[in-house]
Amino acid sequence: MKVEKSSRHSKITGDFAEHLILYWLSKYGFECSRVDHTGIDIIANNAVTKEIMGISVKSRSRNDGKDGQYVSIDNSHFEKVDSACKAFGCVPYFSIVVDENDYIYVFILSKEKLLNLYPMGKTCVSWKMRKSKIKEYLSDDEIIKIKFSYETIKWWENDSDI
Repeated sequence: MKVEKSSRHSKITGDFAEHLILYWLSKYGFECSRVDHTGIDIIANNAVTKEIMGISVKSRSRNDGKDGQYVSIDNSHFEKVDSACKAFGCVPYFSIVVDENDYIYVFILSKEKLLNLYPMGKTCVSWKMRKSKIKEYLSDDEIIKIKFSYETIKWWENDSDI
């Protein structure tokens, strides 16, 4: 089925991803809050390490045929994350949420780990989403990984497709 996203899909995707991360952290005992601040989206008290995390959530929604594409993070964003984390006394983290091929992948990792994996390029950092890279992430103990699978059982049909 061909999918045409709504005009606000990018905004809705971002909001969904932030709430998903917030929910998952809360579910596992993290005291956390969504914040409207340049650079970070969530502040969380890590229930395990006891550190205060300033999390920037980056999300993408991929159509069929667009799966495996990287998520780019503009170089200028890292300075904004650092500034916000300094103001709030947080350790900088990133959460990357990608919806593709009936899966939602969630990765949470420190800014330090992200930049060790992918040093800044000319304009951005590219979080790779090829199958081989996902396999590497799954075996990396420094990356938190969550994978949701879903199936659309019934959806409206377009009369022109019948």
